[in-house]
Amino acid sequence: MNLANLEAAVKSYGTRKLLDGVSLGVAAGDRIGVVGRNGSGKTTLLAALAGAIDLDAGRSTRARDAAIGYLPQSERLTGTVREIVFGGQPEHEWASDARGRALLAELLGGIDYDASAERLSGGERRRVALAALLRGTHDLLLLDEPTNHLDIEAIRWLAGYLKAHARAFVVVTHDRWFLDEVSDRTWEVADGKVHGYEGGYSAYVLARAERARLAAAQDERRRNLLRKELAWLRRGPPARTSKPRFRMEAAAALIADEPAPRDTVELASLAAARLGKTVLELDRVSVTAGPRALLREATWQLGPGDRVGVVGVNGSGKTTLLGLLAGRIGPAGAIETAGASEAAAGLVVTGRVVTGKTVRIGYLTQEPAPVDPGLRVLEAAEQVRGEVRIGKRELSASQLLDRLGLRGERQWTPVAELSGGERRRLQLQMVLMAEPNVLLLDEPTNDLDIETLTELEDMLDGFPGSVVVVSHDRYFLERVTDHVVALVDGSVALLPGGVEEYLDRRDREADAAGAGTGAGSAGTGPAGSPGAGPAPTAERQRQAKKELARLDRQLERLAGQEADLHAEMAGAASDYSRLIELGDRLRALQAEKIALEERWLAVAEEVSG
Repeated sequence: MNLANLEAAVKSYGTRKLLDGVSLGVAAGDRIGVVGRNGSGKTTLLAALAGAIDLDAGRSTRARDAAIGYLPQSERLTGTVREIVFGGQPEHEWASDARGRALLAELLGGIDYDASAERLSGGERRRVALAALLRGTHDLLLLDEPTNHLDIEAIRWLAGYLKAHARAFVVVTHDRWFLDEVSDRTWEVADGKVHGYEGGYSAYVLARAERARLAAAQDERRRNLLRKELAWLRRGPPARTSKPRFRMEAAAALIADEPAPRDTVELASLAAARLGKTVLELDRVSVTAGPRALLREATWQLGPGDRVGVVGVNGSGKTTLLGLLAGRIGPAGAIETAGASEAAAGLVVTGRVVTGKTVRIGYLTQEPAPVDPGLRVLEAAEQVRGEVRIGKRELSASQLLDRLGLRGERQWTPVAELSGGERRRLQLQMVLMAEPNVLLLDEPTNDLDIETLTELEDMLDGFPGSVVVVSHDRYFLERVTDHVVALVDGSVALLPGGVEEYLDRRDREADAAGAGTGAGSAGTGPAGSPGAGPAPTAERQRQAKKELARLDRQLERLAGQEADLHAEMAGAASDYSRLIELGDRLRALQAEKIALEERWLAVAEEVSG
């Protein structure tokens, strides 16, 4: 039975038709992810299913007895946290529910239940709204960007919670890891229509690639109609019976033939030429914010061509780290970036930050830089530079705006009329137009749709410099970076196992804390699903096997890079300075390889045990 339906639904805003005769339904057990460009109508689709908007034509219906929960993108919360989440329910009733306690511990940890909603930050309001919704029992959940403002751990927990407890849901999100983790169907909203695909985000990408291949084949057929028709007739009926298999094999071949996203050796060589040996270094840097120590005698080095992701809990100092590297935070603790949360705390900085002589930093802050609101978008972009070179590509300001989703007439829109997502695109474009050789990106995925994220990833693939990314978007981190570091206990710790290792560490810390205090019953298991203690052995084994497979891939990649370096050294036998440089890179790579191998042995022992 369908829980919610749209029948020939039409909805327009001004001259833009976001839903154009859409008919679809959500049945019990459905787990649907919704993707599409910003402004394509994803939020409108969800609101129509929830009955939260009036349609211009068509019908929106819901099953009579179905309990439907709706999380809009913007919450209008009034009252205290306690009133919003618990209503008038006595404390002994909600405190006696183990699932409810785990949910509240994850979402409301550190939030004062008696605080007024108006005084909460955006992230805290999001958590309160989620807690209020998920405490109830619903037949269908309609979630619009539920991962906004959540950190990596909370996103993983929410995925586990939905898989374990949600009866059916439709979720709009730009977090591709989350989509892959929770959904078994994907809806793409485009041009007023909704196109359905089986599977999560990965299956959707494969289906789109196959659709593009078929479109290219159709173009080829139009250009060579007679030849193709004759070939088709010659193949005869057996070909028709094998067409589905052919499509699958062709799609697999399309992926298999695709080269690696980045030519690591070439980019490292270009980066070394542009940057020299010294890029950015922290030398025994300590940062305190009142009684809190964000960094303690931290020493860390960013090399030429390094691509590093930074993870850590909210408030651990990730934005502060970028501010230090960008030179925005000085010895007196002053920070120039408006809106940074650490600024209000009064930072005290000791130690030394070393910046290479040839370094040109491009710093994408969380808060948009001020731009004259009277300028048009293209005028603002061209104030930085008219053309830019990204890798081997020369792009005009207009072409770069186009790639970042500001197309056609939107380039002539006054800056004052841009949406939040469009301002983010313009901010990113202006950073790239300055032709930096070091990029510091603080939550670059905020307000960007999946298509724009894909374009950004493609541009970063050809960026011949160093990149440091702070993000809660796990898919983006794993896609654009080669290494991950975590801010842990005031230090910058290398994680050979990437995001998965970070989450495993956090799980072990939580288990240890729970065992020490006897409070484990209110926590979550390592797989991120609510529970009363550690995850079952089978789940641990599954996670360990996944990590082992990932480590195998990383070791294979490093082996290839090592072979390339040996070949380069053989070709540079008469160039002493080049040999020294290549030797330094080889030693660093071998050190990383040893760390990965040690981690592989530890995980392999866990799997076999």
